[in-house]
Amino acid sequence: MTYDLYIGDRTFSSWSLRGWLMLEKSGLPFKTHMVGLYAGTYRAELAHLAPARTVPALRTPQGHVLSDSMAMAETLYEAHPDAGIYPKDPAARALARNLASEMHGGFGALRNDCPMMISRVWEGFTPSDAVSADLARIEFLWALARERHGADGPWLFGKYSVADAFFAPVAMRITAYDLPVGEAANAYVQAHLIDPAFLEWHVASQSKTHDPWPYPMDLAHRPWPSVNHS
Repeated sequence: MTYDLYIGDRTFSSWSLRGWLMLEKSGLPFKTHMVGLYAGTYRAELAHLAPARTVPALRTPQGHVLSDSMAMAETLYEAHPDAGIYPKDPAARALARNLASEMHGGFGALRNDCPMMISRVWEGFTPSDAVSADLARIEFLWALARERHGADGPWLFGKYSVADAFFAPVAMRITAYDLPVGEAANAYVQAHLIDPAFLEWHVASQSKTHDPWPYPMDLAHRPWPSVNHS
């Protein structure tokens, strides 16, 4: 019984990364299908998956189509309650749902000003007041989850959950734009950067080149941080 996950570009598609991490980290069997997000072909390639019009899109083994990452999370948890989609503890699960939902519908300034890109680090980027406010809220949420439920591991609720998958692109944005965060938040970002699942995604992303670059900026940049695999 295999899921079919349709994703866009690995370098830039933050929503695709969320969907892929949910499945990869839960250990559920799935097949990845790439669609032409920047080639302009993705609408035609998703036509057989109505109502999906964006990525990620998920087709369940029963043939049901999900076109929203929160719907995917809830459906996967419903079908596989022991797969680690959400924490087992009811209080932790409630907070994880809340954090994932706030990420799903919020932080517009960070999203708009800092598109996800996992290939370079911009030098000299100055966050707006709105982006700084988003970062402050994010740091508060991360600290709250870690204080209440995250003592047993590097993730927000100890073990990896949907909340971590939803905040993974935030960790990538903090890295790509060298955004200022505190020590605890930076440690959480680093946990994402060295996570084997993300490293697999990052390696795959490097097989795709972009010319012209979709999100140009008048700033110098340096390479994406290397990771010591030893």
